[in-house]
Amino acid sequence: EVDVMKGYMLYVTTKIPNPAYTSEIFARTSVIDFTVTMKGLGDQLLGLVIMKEKSELESERMKLMEDVTANKKKMKELEDNLLYRLTSTKGSLVDDESLIQVLRTTKATAEEVSYKLTTAAETGIKITAAREEFRTVATRGSILYFLIVEMSMVNCMYQTSLGQFLDLFDSSMQRSAKSPITAKRIGNIVEYLTFEVFKYACRGLYESDKFLFTLLLALKIELDNGRVKHHEFQTLIKGGAALDLKAVQPKPFKWITDMTWLNLVELSKLMQFSEVLNQISRNEKAWRIWFESDAPEEEVIPDGYSNSLDTFRKLLLVRCWCPDRVLPQARKYVAESMGVKYAEGVILDVKAMWEESKVRTPMICLLSMGSDPTNQIESLAKRANIECRNVSMGQGQEVHARRLLQQFMAQGGWALLQNCHLGLGFLEELLLTITDTEQMHDQFRLWITTEVHEKFSINLLQISIKFTNEPPQGIKAGLKRSFHGTITQEVLEVSNMIQWKPTLYAVAFLHTTVQERRKFGPLGWNIPYEFNQADLSSTIQFFQNHLDDMDIKRGVSWSTVRYMIGEVQYGGKVTDDFDKRLLNTFAKVWFGEHM
Repeated sequence: EVDVMKGYMLYVTTKIPNPAYTSEIFARTSVIDFTVTMKGLGDQLLGLVIMKEKSELESERMKLMEDVTANKKKMKELEDNLLYRLTSTKGSLVDDESLIQVLRTTKATAEEVSYKLTTAAETGIKITAAREEFRTVATRGSILYFLIVEMSMVNCMYQTSLGQFLDLFDSSMQRSAKSPITAKRIGNIVEYLTFEVFKYACRGLYESDKFLFTLLLALKIELDNGRVKHHEFQTLIKGGAALDLKAVQPKPFKWITDMTWLNLVELSKLMQFSEVLNQISRNEKAWRIWFESDAPEEEVIPDGYSNSLDTFRKLLLVRCWCPDRVLPQARKYVAESMGVKYAEGVILDVKAMWEESKVRTPMICLLSMGSDPTNQIESLAKRANIECRNVSMGQGQEVHARRLLQQFMAQGGWALLQNCHLGLGFLEELLLTITDTEQMHDQFRLWITTEVHEKFSINLLQISIKFTNEPPQGIKAGLKRSFHGTITQEVLEVSNMIQWKPTLYAVAFLHTTVQERRKFGPLGWNIPYEFNQADLSSTIQFFQNHLDDMDIKRGVSWSTVRYMIGEVQYGGKVTDDFDKRLLNTFAKVWFGEHM
């Protein structure tokens, strides 16, 4: 403990949204929560929208507020002055002519000010009504921001600042399609903003979390619109987990599991499903056939539910009966409520991300198995004719990182700091370097790769663009990624041989398949292998060399191609005999003269 001077104040701030301080700290300090609220942010965003779309309206509102404040202040001054004169006058009040004059002036001014305040109130109502037209945009923005912020509870690396979101909000208003009709303009802004935020957020999420974000986005929008009720949302999230099997109606058949029955009891509390328990008891055979089918969500639901329920209510029924089939039905719901583009996911575009970035905006790649972006970054730098050098962080590497940053900040270039989770102590210094350096070359960019770490700098995450480089889920998305990144138009035109393009597609299909099988665990591969973009690139390079050296009369040596794919390019990583056998079978079936 130390003695402090009178008037000494200590202010401490934190970026953590809900810090867990000890009771001693709470007892000795005044903790003030400056976190923005849903309503507060909505009003703030509404002001931004009006400033852009109806600037004269916002100017009029601000002038009106100033006038009202000035008039109220004037009234208060007059009242104070009159009160002072009344208390300080000696003798008869009737004989004091100056006091009578003050009374007359006060009365006249009070009438004038009252009239102005009444007029201002009427004008304020008209301005508020005109502003409220754009409330839809502000509400949507508020929903999107709070959903992004809530994702930090899923993973500590998913940190986004309000400043980043406001930039996104502002650019969405500028880029969305203009229209003289207010309702259409509002629709254009909302649609463009929602998809832009969706792409921005999904780019920085791991594949396992992307669909969670998309589903929550659809549900929150529908909750706001009133198309989904809160108790329906609760049923989807919780099911019958809060119920006791002994306290509910006994289940009629043994083949229905306890948890399924509790889910159905909870579901029966909703109006559309009030008779579902009785219907199951009366129509056991039909419900059992539906329940035991491979894809119940694709089959006709018994007792006319297929015709009476919309996609979301069907999702509730599938969730209660078959939790393992929720994802396919949820994708249908997202595609129907938001649009097909939301259900398909987002393909990483490194070039677009670089164009979006600024000199003081680092780009952080969240690493996972087989997702190192170094090749893509170096390839892009080469195409843009920019120098790119990397430093792998670890003990004693800070010196090299500092030197590289100083050089490229002055001369221009891309600095790639790899595995920054091994150099956490350097991150605060790195942040200060980026924010405090006055002169920086326009071509300077900072790329960072890191694994998830709870002690990674929140401040650095909040000023950066985050992205993941995992293989996307689904064959279609995987192929789109291969043809968007590795197999460019230049690669397609490398050779005019008839076998070139079909083989490129076959290699891309093989690459997507071997990556997609990983999500099935031991059913996909006995041992998980780290297949990545380098395998695809090296296989394409091998086939290009093979075609260049090929004897036209003999044609392609498919046995060589199959051996290189099954035993070397992809097979070189495979250690299990059965996995090797599967890979060789893929090569045998997909690569041959029939192409």
